[in-house]
This record gives sequence, structure tokens and C-alpha cells, in this order.
Amino acid sequence: MNSVYRKRHEDLVKFFKMERDLVACTDIDGLMQTLNINHNPVDWRLFIDSSKLSFKTLSLHNGNTRPSIPVGHSVHIKEQYENMKIPMEAINYNKFKWQICGHLKVLTLLLGLEQGFTKYFDKLHQGDEKAAWDSLNL
Repeated sequence: MNSVYRKRHEDLVKFFKMERDLVACTDIDGLMQTLNINHNPVDWRLFIDSSKLSFKTLSLHNGNTRPSIPVGHSVHIKEQYENMKIPMEAINYNKFKWQICGHLKVLTLLLGLEQGFTKYFDKLHQGDEKAAWDSLNL
């Protein structure tokens, strides 16, 4: 029995690429256009979730009137500061500069605060999140 649902992903595959054990959307504008969604980066934020089993990034609409869009996934990326740059580069974060949200554990990894490494804590504590994000050199 052939079902149309078995092939519904074929129009979207061209926007994703597997690189360094990560599947990531390399053309977010094209993906959004195919989904009939107007992509204004100011209206979206990037949600990052990590666990011992997987690493996920989703594009979330600020008003929650649009569905979440998966833009990255890996089951091999470990929760380490050095690995946080891999998915950010793969989805071209530097182009869109979405606000980032997620669990505190992931955000501290992005800022290099995990495992007692508090190099950027003062910038975050003083409310200078932009300087802390800029320190990632994305």
C-alpha cells in the first residue's frame, strides 16, 4: 500500500545537509519559503536542547502562531563548549543572529561557563549578553 505521507519529506530534504555527525538546515530561507512562511529573523528565535542522547536546534516563532521548525539534530555531538560552535556554523547563525533560548545548561555551555570555566561570567552577570555572545566568534 503506497501512501502519500511516505514521500512528504522529499521537498524538504534539499534544504538539509549531513556534516560532522550533524544534520542541519543549510538554507533556512528556502525552507521557510517552501513551507509558505515569511521568514523575518526578528520574529523567530533559536531554541537549543541538548542531552546525553541528542542535540537539537529548533526555530521558534516569537508569537507562537507558527509551528516550530527543526533546523539541526545530532546524536553524536557531546555536551561540550568546543562542540557548540558546530551546529551554530552549520545553520549559519551569524547570518540571522536570532535570539537564543534553551535550558540553562546549554546556555552556560555556549558561554563557556560549564565545568568551572567562568571567563565570560562577569559580562553575563553585568547584563552584557551581546559581548558574551560575540566572544564565541561566530
